[in-house]
Amino acid sequence: MTAAYPKNNCEGGTRQTTRCSNPFNNIKVFVICHGLLQFSQLLLSGYLKSSISTIEKRFGLSSQTSGILASFNEIGNTVLIVFVSYFGSRVHRPRFIGCGALIVCASGFIMCLPHFIMGPYEYDKSVANVYNNFTDICTPSRENHSISNYQCLTNAKKDIGNVLSLLFMGQILLGIGGVPIQPFGISYIDDFASKRNSPLYIGILFAVTLFGPSIAFILGSAMLRYYVDIDKMTADEILLTPKDPRWIGAWWLGFIVASSIVAISSIPYFLFPKEMPKEVSGDKVEKADPILIKEAGEKTEANECQQTLSQFIKVFPRVLFRTVKNPVYMLVVLAQANLSLVACSLATFLAKFLERQFSITASLANLMLGSVNIPGAMAGVILGGVIMKRFQLSLKQCSAMCVIGVVLCIFFSFPLIFLGCSTQKFASPHVENLGSSDIWQNVTACSTRCNCVDTAFNPICGADGIEYISPCYAGCERVDFEYKENQVLNYSECSCITLPGISKSATPGSCGTRCYHLFLPFMVLSFLGITLVSISQTPSFMLALRNVNPADKSLAIGIQFMLLRILAWLPGPVMLGSVIDSTCIVWGKKCGAKASCQYYNTDLLRQR
Repeated sequence: MTAAYPKNNCEGGTRQTTRCSNPFNNIKVFVICHGLLQFSQLLLSGYLKSSISTIEKRFGLSSQTSGILASFNEIGNTVLIVFVSYFGSRVHRPRFIGCGALIVCASGFIMCLPHFIMGPYEYDKSVANVYNNFTDICTPSRENHSISNYQCLTNAKKDIGNVLSLLFMGQILLGIGGVPIQPFGISYIDDFASKRNSPLYIGILFAVTLFGPSIAFILGSAMLRYYVDIDKMTADEILLTPKDPRWIGAWWLGFIVASSIVAISSIPYFLFPKEMPKEVSGDKVEKADPILIKEAGEKTEANECQQTLSQFIKVFPRVLFRTVKNPVYMLVVLAQANLSLVACSLATFLAKFLERQFSITASLANLMLGSVNIPGAMAGVILGGVIMKRFQLSLKQCSAMCVIGVVLCIFFSFPLIFLGCSTQKFASPHVENLGSSDIWQNVTACSTRCNCVDTAFNPICGADGIEYISPCYAGCERVDFEYKENQVLNYSECSCITLPGISKSATPGSCGTRCYHLFLPFMVLSFLGITLVSISQTPSFMLALRNVNPADKSLAIGIQFMLLRILAWLPGPVMLGSVIDSTCIVWGKKCGAKASCQYYNTDLLRQR
């Protein structure tokens, strides 16, 4: 049987040797382009998680608020994903993917706008340098000329409202733009790749996109090494270092980099056709003409298309009820929801946890996640698929493999509850949620005469081993300064340092939690736990899919991801953010209102 190929820039010839003069009429080119797009999309969505603790400090947000922000992109995605997946084959999929990518790109640029509308970062106006006459030391004669708390609070609320509006708008657009990318891309590949090559292409696609979150944290590590106002200040004007607790990295810069990559990745999708000739295996001849097969498929699709919406509305509740009544399917999905709840929560806040627990920089914490933990998860997913293929596991063996992976994860992760640092001893005039009385001391009495700024946060480490929130609140009256380097060397005559036999001096910077030696064992155990539990991902999906009606399989996948979003990806970061906030001992203040947390009870933080 022979048939003329349609006019789509393809050269003539036998089916085995047909080549398209238009490179965008080739499914292999589409696979390459889609791998790059999914990688860049995950790079952008993952970058927010890598910079979440920095955004908290920059804008004075609680962890609960940042958790809501991190999960907000799931709202638009959850609302649209089932409908888009169902109606996907009726539209020009490449163009829809391209439009979605442009929306994702726009979301990234929107999320970096707060940096440009807020003006320069102001930490507390109390850092000692040659330009401000050492206003961070104890000065009894100093007068307070600051604006009223009411006026300050009004301005601050307006600024933060604008910032949050932009960040939440960006997240919503990120979720909406990402809706067509994966389902349309996979279905397009499956439709026009040969049966032999389709699984290979999809496997390559997933392997490439797994690197997105990993590179996102590495990108975050690189960007946070630069000062936030690098575009507004010269190098000589930047007084802080990355080890300073007040340091804010250039969180906004990564959004520009990631959005630019997404924009470049979106261009080819406007050049791909709605349909392309189905790929023919290199060593086999199709028994039927692929063009006729395609035309028959289009007729069938046209018949389906006449009743799409009404049928979907009628069929969906019945299929949903039948699917959720399946006990094995529901138990597996609930198990996946529990694991996903942990995974998405830790992906959002584990970098912050490492910063606080081991007194490391945000840059180093992100580097460890991007180069150790996330590659461990990737290795576990791949290993699980390899084991399933190598041993052709039955459903019982799949379930056993899931149980073994989770049990081993618990075994290696349980010691992490105890492997960490106790809260450093610190002194502050305002402490909430007091916790143990031996880890803090009130310095109100000894610093009253100093007229300290209420919002001051310039930590110093006293000779007594106690961390003071500022030299003023330590009662320090002298500062040794290196004028050439514009750098503080030492503080002295600190009246709040009263330990007998100890000099009344302090050094700039935090005392830290002083258990950095536990950081390596923590990372090793967390790597093993994450890798082992990730082995269960592929067999758990097989368990869910093989226990539903084959006719319901496509919709069951949609329901599965919808439940994972509702039960895990949406509430997870919010819940863990609330838990983190519950361990805060000292909240920062801005204009008399609560800002981001300055000190946590690290024992409670680790246990909870």
